[in-house]
Amino acid sequence: MVFDPPVQLNIADWLLDARIREGRGERIALRTDRGEWSYNGLSDLANRFGNLLLEAGVEPEQRVIVALPDGPEFAAALFGALKIGAVVVMVNPAQPRDAIDYFLDYTRAKVAVVARDAAGPFPEAAGTARYLKRLLVLGDPTVDKALESASTVLETFPSHRDDPAIWLFSGGTTGRPKAVVQPHRSYAFTTVAYGQGLLGLTEDDVTLSVPKLYFGYAMGSNLFFPLSVGASAVLFPEPATADAVFDRIERHKPTVLITVPKMVHLMVDHPAAKERDLTSLRIATSAGEALPVELHRKWDETFGVDLLDGLGTAEMWHVFLSNRPGSVRRGTLGQVVPGFEVEVRDEDGVPVPDGEAGMLWVKGGARAIAYWQRQERTEQAFRGDWYVSGDMVVKDADGYFTYCGRADDMLKVGGKWLSPKEVEGCLLGHPAVADAAVVGVTNDSGLTVPRACVVLRAEAAGSADADRDGLAAELQAFVRERLEPYKYPREVVFLDALPRTHLGKVDRAALRSVG
Repeated sequence: MVFDPPVQLNIADWLLDARIREGRGERIALRTDRGEWSYNGLSDLANRFGNLLLEAGVEPEQRVIVALPDGPEFAAALFGALKIGAVVVMVNPAQPRDAIDYFLDYTRAKVAVVARDAAGPFPEAAGTARYLKRLLVLGDPTVDKALESASTVLETFPSHRDDPAIWLFSGGTTGRPKAVVQPHRSYAFTTVAYGQGLLGLTEDDVTLSVPKLYFGYAMGSNLFFPLSVGASAVLFPEPATADAVFDRIERHKPTVLITVPKMVHLMVDHPAAKERDLTSLRIATSAGEALPVELHRKWDETFGVDLLDGLGTAEMWHVFLSNRPGSVRRGTLGQVVPGFEVEVRDEDGVPVPDGEAGMLWVKGGARAIAYWQRQERTEQAFRGDWYVSGDMVVKDADGYFTYCGRADDMLKVGGKWLSPKEVEGCLLGHPAVADAAVVGVTNDSGLTVPRACVVLRAEAAGSADADRDGLAAELQAFVRERLEPYKYPREVVFLDALPRTHLGKVDRAALRSVG
Protein backbone atom coordinates (compact mmCIF):
# COMPACT_ATOMS: atom_id res chain seq x y z
CA MET A 1 0.00 0.00 0.00
CA VAL A 2 1.37 3.43 -0.98
CA PHE A 3 1.89 5.81 1.94
CA ASP A 4 -0.43 8.83 1.86
CA PRO A 5 0.90 11.58 4.18
CA PRO A 6 -1.70 13.30 6.40
CA VAL A 7 -3.15 16.57 5.13
CA GLN A 8 -1.82 18.53 8.11
CA LEU A 9 1.85 17.71 8.12
CA ASN A 10 4.87 19.51 9.49
CA ILE A 11 7.90 17.39 8.77
CA ALA A 12 9.76 18.59 11.89
CA ASP A 13 6.97 17.33 14.13
CA TRP A 14 6.57 14.14 12.08
CA LEU A 15 10.26 13.27 12.33
CA LEU A 16 11.27 14.56 15.75
CA ASP A 17 8.47 15.37 18.16
CA ALA A 18 6.54 12.25 17.17
CA ARG A 19 9.39 10.10 18.52
CA ILE A 20 9.08 11.83 21.89
CA ARG A 21 5.33 11.23 21.95
CA GLU A 22 6.12 7.56 21.29
CA GLY A 23 8.24 7.48 24.45
CA ARG A 24 11.61 7.44 22.64
CA GLY A 25 12.84 10.78 23.97
CA GLU A 26 15.87 9.34 25.75
CA ARG A 27 17.06 7.33 22.76
CA ILE A 28 20.18 8.60 20.99
CA ALA A 29 19.31 10.70 17.96
CA LEU A 30 22.76 12.03 17.01
CA ARG A 31 26.26 10.73 17.63
CA THR A 32 29.13 13.20 17.28
CA ASP A 33 32.77 13.53 18.28
CA ARG A 34 31.54 15.93 20.99
CA GLY A 35 29.09 13.44 22.46
CA GLU A 36 25.59 12.11 22.00
CA TRP A 37 22.27 13.92 21.69
CA SER A 38 18.98 12.37 22.70
CA TYR A 39 15.70 13.02 20.92
CA ASN A 40 14.68 15.15 23.90
CA GLY A 41 17.89 17.16 23.71
CA LEU A 42 17.62 17.68 19.95
CA SER A 43 13.98 18.73 20.27
CA ASP A 44 14.84 21.26 22.98
CA LEU A 45 17.61 22.76 20.83
CA ALA A 46 15.32 22.86 17.79
CA ASN A 47 12.69 24.71 19.83
CA ARG A 48 15.31 27.22 21.00
CA PHE A 49 16.29 27.83 17.38
CA GLY A 50 12.65 28.22 16.39
CA ASN A 51 12.06 30.80 19.07
CA LEU A 52 15.26 32.63 18.13
CA LEU A 53 14.06 32.82 14.53
CA LEU A 54 10.67 34.12 15.67
CA GLU A 55 12.42 36.82 17.68
CA ALA A 56 14.38 37.70 14.52
CA GLY A 57 11.09 38.34 12.75
CA VAL A 58 10.79 35.20 10.63
CA GLU A 59 7.22 34.46 9.56
CA PRO A 60 5.66 31.33 8.03
CA GLU A 61 6.65 30.66 4.40
CA GLN A 62 9.67 32.98 4.55
CA ARG A 63 13.03 31.48 3.64
CA VAL A 64 15.73 30.77 6.20
CA ILE A 65 19.23 29.84 5.02
CA VAL A 66 21.00 27.18 7.06
CA ALA A 67 24.72 27.22 6.21
CA LEU A 68 26.26 25.23 9.04
CA PRO A 69 28.74 22.37 9.38
CA ASP A 70 27.21 18.96 10.06
CA GLY A 71 26.32 18.68 13.73
CA PRO A 72 23.45 19.04 16.20
CA GLU A 73 23.18 22.76 15.43
CA PHE A 74 22.51 22.07 11.75
CA ALA A 75 19.75 19.58 12.55
CA ALA A 76 18.24 21.81 15.22
CA ALA A 77 18.28 24.95 13.07
CA LEU A 78 16.63 23.04 10.24
CA PHE A 79 13.91 21.57 12.45
CA GLY A 80 13.41 24.83 14.33
CA ALA A 81 12.82 26.72 11.10
CA LEU A 82 10.44 24.08 9.77
CA LYS A 83 8.54 23.97 13.04
CA ILE A 84 7.61 27.68 12.80
CA GLY A 85 6.41 27.19 9.22
CA ALA A 86 9.46 28.72 7.55
CA VAL A 87 11.08 27.30 4.41
CA VAL A 88 14.64 26.01 4.77
CA VAL A 89 17.34 26.67 2.18
CA MET A 90 20.46 24.59 2.83
CA VAL A 91 23.67 26.16 1.54
CA ASN A 92 27.30 25.13 1.64
CA PRO A 93 29.15 28.13 3.18
CA ALA A 94 32.45 27.08 1.57
CA GLN A 95 31.68 28.89 -1.68
CA PRO A 96 33.04 32.07 -3.23
CA ARG A 97 31.51 35.44 -2.49
CA ASP A 98 29.62 35.73 -5.78
CA ALA A 99 27.88 32.40 -5.15
CA ILE A 100 26.78 33.48 -1.67
CA ASP A 101 25.55 36.80 -3.09
CA TYR A 102 23.51 34.82 -5.62
CA PHE A 103 21.89 32.59 -2.98
CA LEU A 104 21.03 35.53 -0.72
CA ASP A 105 19.45 37.47 -3.58
CA TYR A 106 17.75 34.53 -5.34
CA THR A 107 16.19 33.05 -2.20
CA ARG A 108 15.30 36.39 -0.58
CA ALA A 109 16.02 34.74 2.75
CA LYS A 110 15.15 36.86 5.77
CA VAL A 111 17.62 35.17 8.11
CA ALA A 112 20.75 33.11 7.58
CA VAL A 113 22.29 30.89 10.26
CA VAL A 114 26.06 30.35 10.04
CA ALA A 115 28.91 29.29 12.32
CA ARG A 116 31.64 31.78 13.17
CA ASP A 117 34.46 29.36 12.35
CA ALA A 118 32.88 28.22 9.08
CA ALA A 119 30.92 31.23 7.86
CA GLY A 120 32.92 31.71 4.68
CA PRO A 121 31.99 34.98 2.92
CA PHE A 122 28.54 35.20 4.56
CA PRO A 123 29.37 38.03 7.01
CA GLU A 124 30.78 40.19 4.22
CA ALA A 125 27.93 39.34 1.84
CA ALA A 126 25.28 40.05 4.48
CA GLY A 127 26.30 43.70 4.53
CA THR A 128 25.11 44.24 0.96
CA ALA A 129 22.24 41.71 0.82
CA ARG A 130 18.95 43.33 -0.24
CA TYR A 131 16.54 41.07 1.60
CA LEU A 132 18.48 39.61 4.54
CA LYS A 133 17.31 41.08 7.84
CA ARG A 134 19.51 39.16 10.24
CA LEU A 135 22.67 37.04 10.15
CA LEU A 136 22.79 34.70 13.15
CA VAL A 137 26.41 33.73 13.74
CA LEU A 138 26.81 30.79 16.10
CA GLY A 139 29.93 31.37 18.15
CA ASP A 140 29.12 35.04 18.57
CA PRO A 141 28.60 35.56 22.34
CA THR A 142 25.42 37.60 21.85
CA VAL A 143 23.80 35.00 19.58
CA ASP A 144 24.95 32.10 21.75
CA LYS A 145 23.49 33.77 24.85
CA ALA A 146 20.19 34.44 23.08
CA LEU A 147 20.00 30.84 21.91
CA GLU A 148 20.82 29.49 25.36
CA SER A 149 18.13 31.63 27.00
CA ALA A 150 15.46 30.92 24.37
CA SER A 151 12.48 28.86 25.47
CA THR A 152 12.39 25.11 24.85
CA VAL A 153 8.63 25.33 24.38
CA LEU A 154 7.48 25.97 20.82
CA GLU A 155 4.14 25.44 19.16
CA THR A 156 4.30 23.66 15.82
CA PHE A 157 2.93 25.64 12.89
CA PRO A 158 0.05 23.67 11.30
CA SER A 159 1.65 23.23 7.89
CA HIS A 160 -0.29 21.67 5.03
CA ARG A 161 1.42 18.72 3.38
CA ASP A 162 1.64 20.73 0.16
CA ASP A 163 3.28 23.77 1.77
CA PRO A 164 6.90 24.37 0.71
CA ALA A 165 9.29 22.91 3.29
CA ILE A 166 12.84 22.82 1.91
CA TRP A 167 14.43 24.16 -1.23
CA LEU A 168 16.91 21.83 -2.89
CA PHE A 169 19.22 22.90 -5.68
CA SER A 170 19.47 21.27 -9.05
CA GLY A 171 22.46 22.41 -11.03
CA GLY A 172 23.79 21.35 -14.36
CA THR A 173 27.34 22.06 -15.42
CA THR A 174 26.53 25.55 -16.65
CA GLY A 175 24.73 28.55 -15.21
CA ARG A 176 23.48 29.19 -11.69
CA PRO A 177 21.78 26.42 -9.70
CA LYS A 178 17.99 26.55 -9.71
CA ALA A 179 15.88 25.96 -6.62
CA VAL A 180 13.60 22.94 -6.53
CA VAL A 181 10.66 23.72 -4.25
CA GLN A 182 9.74 20.59 -2.32
CA PRO A 183 6.71 20.32 0.01
CA HIS A 184 6.42 18.57 3.36
CA ARG A 185 4.68 15.55 1.79
CA SER A 186 7.70 14.66 -0.37
CA TYR A 187 9.95 14.17 2.62
CA ALA A 188 7.47 11.96 4.45
CA PHE A 189 6.64 9.92 1.34
CA THR A 190 10.19 8.91 0.42
CA THR A 191 11.19 8.43 4.05
CA VAL A 192 8.55 5.70 4.24
CA ALA A 193 8.99 4.31 0.70
CA TYR A 194 12.79 4.16 0.52
CA GLY A 195 14.19 4.71 4.01
CA GLN A 196 11.83 2.46 5.92
CA GLY A 197 10.72 0.28 3.02
CA LEU A 198 13.63 -0.57 0.75
CA LEU A 199 16.47 0.08 3.22
CA GLY A 200 14.47 -1.44 6.06
CA LEU A 201 15.72 0.97 8.72
CA THR A 202 14.75 0.23 12.32
CA GLU A 203 15.48 1.87 15.66
CA ASP A 204 18.58 -0.32 16.00
CA ASP A 205 20.28 1.23 12.97
CA VAL A 206 23.06 3.81 13.03
CA THR A 207 23.73 5.79 9.85
CA LEU A 208 26.89 7.55 8.67
CA SER A 209 27.14 9.78 5.60
CA VAL A 210 30.02 10.81 3.36
CA PRO A 211 28.18 13.75 1.70
CA LYS A 212 27.16 16.58 4.00
CA LEU A 213 23.65 17.42 5.13
CA TYR A 214 23.19 20.33 2.73
CA PHE A 215 22.88 17.66 0.01
CA GLY A 216 19.33 16.31 -0.17
CA TYR A 217 20.72 12.77 -0.47
CA ALA A 218 22.54 13.05 2.85
CA MET A 219 19.81 15.02 4.63
CA GLY A 220 17.43 12.18 3.88
CA SER A 221 19.66 9.19 4.46
CA ASN A 222 21.57 10.55 7.46
CA LEU A 223 18.89 12.55 9.26
CA PHE A 224 15.31 12.12 8.14
CA PHE A 225 15.35 8.36 7.57
CA PRO A 226 16.97 7.35 10.89
CA LEU A 227 14.95 9.85 12.96
CA SER A 228 11.71 8.56 11.45
CA VAL A 229 12.19 5.19 13.19
CA GLY A 230 13.98 6.24 16.38
CA ALA A 231 17.45 5.31 15.10
CA SER A 232 20.56 7.51 15.28
CA ALA A 233 22.84 9.33 12.87
CA VAL A 234 26.59 10.02 13.05
CA LEU A 235 27.51 13.62 12.20
CA PHE A 236 30.95 15.16 11.81
CA PRO A 237 31.79 18.64 10.49
CA GLU A 238 35.03 18.25 8.55
CA PRO A 239 35.22 17.13 4.91
CA ALA A 240 35.08 13.38 4.45
CA THR A 241 38.31 11.54 3.71
CA ALA A 242 38.81 7.80 3.58
CA ASP A 243 40.60 7.91 6.93
CA ALA A 244 37.86 10.03 8.51
CA VAL A 245 35.20 7.61 7.31
CA PHE A 246 37.13 4.51 8.41
CA ASP A 247 37.81 6.04 11.82
CA ARG A 248 34.16 6.88 12.46
CA ILE A 249 32.95 3.49 11.28
CA GLU A 250 35.26 1.87 13.82
CA ARG A 251 34.31 4.37 16.55
CA HIS A 252 30.53 4.60 16.14
CA LYS A 253 29.76 1.18 14.59
CA PRO A 254 27.21 2.36 12.01
CA THR A 255 25.04 -0.20 10.28
CA VAL A 256 24.39 1.90 7.16
CA LEU A 257 27.00 3.88 5.20
CA ILE A 258 25.78 6.58 2.79
CA THR A 259 28.45 7.20 0.22
CA VAL A 260 29.27 8.29 -3.34
CA PRO A 261 31.44 6.74 -6.09
CA LYS A 262 34.34 9.09 -5.38
CA MET A 263 34.59 7.89 -1.78
CA VAL A 264 34.11 4.27 -2.83
CA HIS A 265 37.17 4.76 -5.00
CA LEU A 266 39.18 6.33 -2.16
CA MET A 267 38.22 3.62 0.29
CA VAL A 268 39.02 0.63 -1.91
CA ASP A 269 42.33 2.22 -2.94
CA HIS A 270 43.37 3.02 0.62
CA PRO A 271 46.60 1.15 1.45
CA ALA A 272 45.08 -0.18 4.68
CA ALA A 273 41.61 -0.89 3.26
CA LYS A 274 41.58 -4.61 4.03
CA GLU A 275 42.79 -3.97 7.57
CA ARG A 276 39.96 -1.59 8.49
CA ASP A 277 36.96 -2.92 10.39
CA LEU A 278 33.67 -2.50 8.53
CA THR A 279 31.92 -5.46 10.14
CA SER A 280 29.26 -3.25 11.73
CA LEU A 281 27.86 -2.35 8.31
CA ARG A 282 24.92 -4.29 6.97
CA ILE A 283 24.52 -2.17 3.81
CA ALA A 284 25.99 0.84 2.03
CA THR A 285 24.30 3.09 -0.52
CA SER A 286 25.74 5.01 -3.44
CA ALA A 287 24.18 7.84 -5.45
CA GLY A 288 25.05 11.16 -7.03
CA GLU A 289 26.77 9.54 -10.00
CA ALA A 290 26.53 6.09 -11.55
CA LEU A 291 28.84 3.55 -9.94
CA PRO A 292 31.24 1.93 -12.45
CA VAL A 293 31.12 -1.86 -12.58
CA GLU A 294 34.85 -2.23 -11.97
CA LEU A 295 34.75 0.02 -8.93
CA HIS A 296 31.76 -1.88 -7.55
CA ARG A 297 33.61 -5.17 -8.04
CA LYS A 298 36.61 -3.85 -6.09
CA TRP A 299 34.31 -2.78 -3.25
CA ASP A 300 32.75 -6.23 -3.07
CA GLU A 301 36.14 -7.94 -3.08
CA THR A 302 37.58 -5.57 -0.47
CA PHE A 303 34.73 -5.16 1.99
CA GLY A 304 31.99 -7.67 1.13
CA VAL A 305 29.21 -5.26 2.15
CA ASP A 306 26.13 -4.93 -0.08
CA LEU A 307 26.55 -1.64 -1.94
CA LEU A 308 23.22 -0.40 -3.28
CA ASP A 309 23.67 1.89 -6.25
CA GLY A 310 20.63 3.99 -7.06
CA LEU A 311 19.32 7.14 -8.71
CA GLY A 312 17.45 10.09 -7.32
CA THR A 313 16.96 13.71 -8.28
CA ALA A 314 16.25 16.93 -6.42
CA GLU A 315 13.01 17.11 -8.39
CA MET A 316 11.87 13.84 -6.77
CA TRP A 317 13.89 14.65 -3.63
CA HIS A 318 15.64 11.32 -3.19
CA VAL A 319 16.24 7.82 -4.53
CA PHE A 320 13.48 6.20 -6.61
CA LEU A 321 15.59 3.57 -8.43
CA SER A 322 17.75 1.29 -6.32
CA ASN A 323 19.36 -2.07 -5.96
CA ARG A 324 18.06 -4.07 -3.02
CA PRO A 325 19.86 -5.84 -0.19
CA GLY A 326 20.65 -9.37 -1.33
CA SER A 327 19.85 -8.74 -5.01
CA VAL A 328 22.49 -6.33 -6.26
CA ARG A 329 23.35 -6.25 -9.95
CA ARG A 330 26.60 -4.40 -10.57
CA GLY A 331 26.44 -1.77 -13.26
CA THR A 332 22.73 -1.13 -12.75
CA LEU A 333 20.66 1.36 -10.77
CA GLY A 334 18.47 -1.49 -9.58
CA GLN A 335 14.68 -1.51 -9.79
CA VAL A 336 11.88 0.94 -9.07
CA VAL A 337 11.40 1.77 -5.39
CA PRO A 338 7.85 0.69 -4.42
CA GLY A 339 5.55 3.72 -4.47
CA PHE A 340 7.11 5.18 -7.62
CA GLU A 341 6.56 4.50 -11.33
CA VAL A 342 9.33 4.82 -13.91
CA GLU A 343 9.06 4.62 -17.69
CA VAL A 344 11.62 4.91 -20.49
CA ARG A 345 10.37 7.06 -23.37
CA ASP A 346 11.65 8.51 -26.62
CA GLU A 347 11.89 12.19 -27.56
CA ASP A 348 8.17 12.23 -28.41
CA GLY A 349 7.18 10.78 -25.04
CA VAL A 350 6.40 7.32 -26.42
CA PRO A 351 7.54 4.34 -24.30
CA VAL A 352 10.41 2.38 -25.84
CA PRO A 353 10.93 -1.40 -25.69
CA ASP A 354 13.07 -3.02 -23.00
CA GLY A 355 16.74 -2.90 -23.92
CA GLU A 356 16.45 0.42 -25.77
CA ALA A 357 17.81 3.68 -24.39
CA GLY A 358 15.41 6.51 -23.70
CA MET A 359 14.51 9.40 -21.42
CA LEU A 360 13.59 8.64 -17.82
CA TRP A 361 10.04 9.59 -16.74
CA VAL A 362 9.13 9.14 -13.07
CA LYS A 363 6.14 9.84 -10.87
CA GLY A 364 5.34 9.31 -7.21
CA GLY A 365 4.50 11.12 -4.01
CA ALA A 366 7.77 13.08 -3.82
CA ARG A 367 7.47 15.26 -6.91
CA ALA A 368 8.48 18.89 -6.48
CA ILE A 369 6.11 21.81 -6.87
CA ALA A 370 8.25 23.77 -9.33
CA TYR A 371 11.57 25.40 -10.04
CA TRP A 372 11.68 28.78 -8.33
CA GLN A 373 11.43 31.57 -10.93
CA ARG A 374 11.92 29.09 -13.78
CA GLN A 375 8.46 28.79 -15.34
CA GLU A 376 9.55 27.55 -18.77
CA ARG A 377 11.86 24.94 -17.30
CA THR A 378 9.10 23.89 -14.89
CA GLU A 379 6.68 23.31 -17.77
CA GLN A 380 9.28 21.27 -19.65
CA ALA A 381 10.18 19.07 -16.69
CA PHE A 382 6.86 18.61 -14.85
CA ARG A 383 4.18 17.14 -17.09
CA GLY A 384 1.03 16.24 -15.21
CA ASP A 385 2.11 13.99 -12.37
CA TRP A 386 5.31 12.94 -14.19
CA TYR A 387 8.77 14.44 -13.88
CA VAL A 388 10.74 14.17 -17.13
CA SER A 389 14.39 13.76 -16.24
CA GLY A 390 17.31 14.62 -18.46
CA ASP A 391 18.74 11.18 -17.70
CA MET A 392 19.02 8.44 -20.31
CA VAL A 393 18.48 4.88 -19.10
CA VAL A 394 17.85 1.36 -20.36
CA LYS A 395 15.47 -1.08 -18.65
CA ASP A 396 16.01 -4.81 -19.03
CA ALA A 397 13.41 -7.58 -18.98
CA ASP A 398 13.82 -8.03 -15.20
CA GLY A 399 13.11 -4.38 -14.47
CA TYR A 400 16.70 -3.38 -13.74
CA PHE A 401 17.75 0.02 -15.05
CA THR A 402 21.17 0.93 -16.41
CA TYR A 403 22.31 4.54 -16.48
CA CYS A 404 23.54 5.84 -19.83
CA GLY A 405 24.22 9.46 -18.89
CA ARG A 406 22.56 12.83 -19.21
CA ALA A 407 20.76 13.32 -22.50
CA ASP A 408 23.00 16.30 -23.15
CA ASP A 409 26.07 14.13 -22.56
CA MET A 410 25.08 11.18 -24.76
CA LEU A 411 27.10 11.05 -27.96
CA LYS A 412 26.07 10.07 -31.48
CA VAL A 413 29.22 8.56 -33.02
CA GLY A 414 28.96 7.21 -36.55
CA GLY A 415 25.17 7.26 -36.24
CA LYS A 416 25.19 5.14 -33.07
CA TRP A 417 24.54 6.16 -29.46
CA LEU A 418 27.51 6.11 -27.13
CA SER A 419 27.17 6.25 -23.35
CA PRO A 420 30.11 8.09 -21.75
CA LYS A 421 29.51 6.11 -18.55
CA GLU A 422 30.17 2.82 -20.31
CA VAL A 423 33.53 4.00 -21.66
CA GLU A 424 34.47 5.55 -18.32
CA GLY A 425 33.75 2.28 -16.55
CA CYS A 426 35.92 0.43 -19.03
CA LEU A 427 38.83 2.86 -18.58
CA LEU A 428 38.63 2.46 -14.80
CA GLY A 429 39.47 -1.20 -15.31
CA HIS A 430 42.95 -0.25 -16.54
CA PRO A 431 45.54 -0.48 -13.75
CA ALA A 432 47.02 2.97 -14.55
CA VAL A 433 43.70 4.86 -14.36
CA ALA A 434 42.51 6.48 -11.14
CA ASP A 435 39.63 8.48 -12.60
CA ALA A 436 38.14 9.15 -16.01
CA ALA A 437 35.44 11.13 -17.76
CA VAL A 438 34.38 11.00 -21.41
CA VAL A 439 32.87 13.92 -23.33
CA GLY A 440 32.06 14.66 -26.94
CA VAL A 441 34.16 17.15 -28.91
CA THR A 442 34.07 18.26 -32.52
CA ASN A 443 37.00 17.18 -34.72
CA ASP A 444 38.44 18.96 -37.74
CA SER A 445 35.82 17.37 -39.97
CA GLY A 446 32.97 18.73 -37.84
CA LEU A 447 32.07 15.30 -36.45
CA THR A 448 31.48 14.48 -32.79
CA VAL A 449 34.10 12.15 -31.35
CA PRO A 450 34.66 10.89 -27.79
CA ARG A 451 37.43 12.46 -25.72
CA ALA A 452 38.68 10.67 -22.59
CA CYS A 453 39.99 12.84 -19.77
CA VAL A 454 42.10 10.61 -17.55
CA VAL A 455 43.62 10.97 -14.10
CA LEU A 456 46.45 8.51 -13.55
CA ARG A 457 47.26 6.66 -10.39
CA ALA A 458 50.23 8.10 -8.53
CA GLU A 459 52.43 5.09 -9.23
CA ALA A 460 51.59 5.23 -12.94
CA ALA A 461 51.90 8.99 -13.43
CA GLY A 462 55.67 9.16 -12.96
CA SER A 463 56.54 6.32 -15.26
CA ALA A 464 54.11 7.58 -17.89
CA ASP A 465 55.54 11.09 -18.07
CA ALA A 466 58.08 10.13 -20.70
CA ASP A 467 55.58 8.40 -22.97
CA ARG A 468 52.10 9.92 -22.67
CA ASP A 469 51.42 9.21 -26.35
CA GLY A 470 52.21 5.56 -25.80
CA LEU A 471 49.91 5.35 -22.78
CA ALA A 472 47.13 7.11 -24.68
CA ALA A 473 47.39 4.53 -27.46
CA GLU A 474 47.37 1.76 -24.88
CA LEU A 475 44.18 3.09 -23.30
CA GLN A 476 42.51 3.41 -26.69
CA ALA A 477 43.40 -0.19 -27.50
CA PHE A 478 42.19 -1.26 -24.03
CA VAL A 479 38.72 0.14 -24.77
CA ARG A 480 38.60 -1.24 -28.34
CA GLU A 481 39.32 -4.74 -27.05
CA ARG A 482 36.47 -4.62 -24.50
CA LEU A 483 33.74 -2.55 -26.15
CA GLU A 484 32.40 -2.09 -29.64
CA PRO A 485 35.20 -0.50 -31.67
CA TYR A 486 33.34 2.74 -32.42
CA LYS A 487 33.26 3.55 -28.68
CA TYR A 488 36.99 3.98 -28.18
CA PRO A 489 38.14 7.56 -27.34
CA ARG A 490 39.65 9.34 -30.32
CA GLU A 491 41.46 11.69 -27.95
CA VAL A 492 43.03 11.02 -24.55
CA VAL A 493 43.84 13.98 -22.32
CA PHE A 494 45.72 13.52 -19.04
CA LEU A 495 44.72 15.73 -16.08
CA ASP A 496 45.82 16.03 -12.46
CA ALA A 497 42.15 15.99 -11.35
CA LEU A 498 38.71 16.17 -12.92
CA PRO A 499 36.96 19.54 -12.53
CA ARG A 500 33.72 19.39 -10.53
CA THR A 501 30.60 21.50 -10.09
CA HIS A 502 29.25 22.96 -6.82
CA LEU A 503 27.35 19.69 -6.36
CA GLY A 504 30.54 17.64 -6.67
CA LYS A 505 29.69 16.22 -10.09
CA VAL A 506 32.14 16.14 -12.99
CA ASP A 507 32.07 19.45 -14.87
CA ARG A 508 31.74 18.09 -18.39
CA ALA A 509 31.44 21.53 -19.95
CA ALA A 510 34.89 22.36 -18.61
CA LEU A 511 36.28 19.11 -20.01
CA ARG A 512 35.04 19.93 -23.50
CA SER A 513 37.18 23.07 -23.49
CA VAL A 514 40.36 21.38 -22.23
CA GLY A 515 43.30 21.60 -24.59
